[in-house]
Amino acid sequence: MNDIYQSITDKIITELEAGTAPWVRPWSSEADPFPRNALSKRPYRGINTVLLGMEAHCRGYASNQWLTFKQAQTLGGHVRKGERASTIIYYESRMVDKDDAENLADGSEAEKRFVPLIKLFSVFNVNQIEGLPETYQEAPAVDADWDASVTAERIMEGSGAEICHQGFKAFYSPPNDLIYLPSKSSFADASSYYSTALHELCHWTGATTRLGRKLGRRFGESAYAMEELIAEMGAAFLSAHCRLDGKLQHASYIASWLEVLHRDKRAVFVAAAQAQKAADYLLEHAGLIAPAEAMPLAA
Repeated sequence: MNDIYQSITDKIITELEAGTAPWVRPWSSEADPFPRNALSKRPYRGINTVLLGMEAHCRGYASNQWLTFKQAQTLGGHVRKGERASTIIYYESRMVDKDDAENLADGSEAEKRFVPLIKLFSVFNVNQIEGLPETYQEAPAVDADWDASVTAERIMEGSGAEICHQGFKAFYSPPNDLIYLPSKSSFADASSYYSTALHELCHWTGATTRLGRKLGRRFGESAYAMEELIAEMGAAFLSAHCRLDGKLQHASYIASWLEVLHRDKRAVFVAAAQAQKAADYLLEHAGLIAPAEAMPLAA
């Protein structure tokens, strides 16, 4: 098996080097901003949200619904000859023996431990599949009464975060646990304001009294850049939920993200998983998803 971590990281590096953050999309123009399984209707999550979003955008698919080869057959359809599958990943933890070479390297004795094991699945966009019932070929209808601002406000209010509108900078202050935002009139449009607010809320979730995000041990001096990457991705996931056009809040961090990704092929997987946790935390507290809806982070 090819190194899936490196393969996916290389794809994202290519996008970033072109000046594009692959998790940022104009969600308001999409009938279904979340990539989801067409059969189960469940959205894909974490890194798979990024991967399938990239695939749909690059290949110009009109739909954001996906099926495995067998699922397509179950529904009476078949993948067109010559179509290329997209890869998604799924994590599960198993009790296994640590690798002997690893133990020798650090001088420890062999032991059993839970380790995350990765599984790969191939999926096809419904636009690549023929013979499906018409209901699976149609994009979900957009609710004409949908109000992105109302949903974003609900997330902000449901969080319980204290938000101060003052000054000219947007940031989260850990010492006093406050989010500072400029006044709404300071922003070019509503999407810019709410994308910024959601970004700072994702930072807010990392406090020890909430998700307790700790990045320093693994990423050292790159922890700050990783935290910004998590907040960027988390805000993108939340923007998709609100159907807000995504905004890249800190393009100046692209160079730092590239440095981390070049050095650590699993960094973007960590960032996507932590971003999904942050988004779930905020959506749950806003009553927009139930805890039971949570799926494995990379599924």
